[in-house]
Amino acid sequence: MSSPPAPDRPRFLTAEWRWLLMLNYEVPPAVLAPYVPRGTTLDLFEGRALASIVGFRFLRTALLGVPIPFHRDFDEVNLRFYVRHETPTGETRRAVVFVRELVPRAAIAWTARLAYNEPYAAVPMRSTVPTARVEDPGLVRCEWRHAGRWQHCAAVAVGTPILPPPGSEAEFITEHYWGYTPQRDGGTVEYRVAHPQWRCWDVRDVSFTADVERLYGAQFVPSLSLAPRSAFVAEGSAVSVHFPRRLSW
Repeated sequence: MSSPPAPDRPRFLTAEWRWLLMLNYEVPPAVLAPYVPRGTTLDLFEGRALASIVGFRFLRTALLGVPIPFHRDFDEVNLRFYVRHETPTGETRRAVVFVRELVPRAAIAWTARLAYNEPYAAVPMRSTVPTARVEDPGLVRCEWRHAGRWQHCAAVAVGTPILPPPGSEAEFITEHYWGYTPQRDGGTVEYRVAHPQWRCWDVRDVSFTADVERLYGAQFVPSLSLAPRSAFVAEGSAVSVHFPRRLSW
């Protein structure tokens, strides 16, 4: 399955997202409820609410088609979960909502907060990822410095990459092509994220070390302190993030 056709709204950002390490956890719906944007509901997988730690590499980033010097290639690590929105015409839009997004440059964080009110923060970051497209990426590791120490998520990709089987958890995690963000006045904006379906690798030696309470809040500690219920590396692709549109009721 590929993303829906491009919308009428123009593209705000274009880039490549590569080597997406996804660690997926079951989280009580009550923990996520305060973060659910108005006009959306939790999107459940087999009756369970999931959240994902995602670490990946931005490449060839451009805003409104213009490359920004020294801000083209960088890392991001985020905590996200999944919602759905039913449009007045009956379309179901499946989407992600971010709890916290980490990037290495203040200008990136500032732009995302200004344009979308996304919860970005700028911290020192580094990563171990392939420098070119390969069939065996090996170790994928993203690190960030927060509260005076380096923290990380990491795993080793194994086997042959495949498209996630229909109905699988990996398909559920990767097949969300919209974003929804709460606004300061209580409203909600939506934006489309367009990309093809991604092949994924199985992983071994999964590791996640973070000060969860300081980064995300004490309510996430019980869930994110356990081993993830699933994990994989997605190869990524070119993506386009479109201008936001405010929901109305």
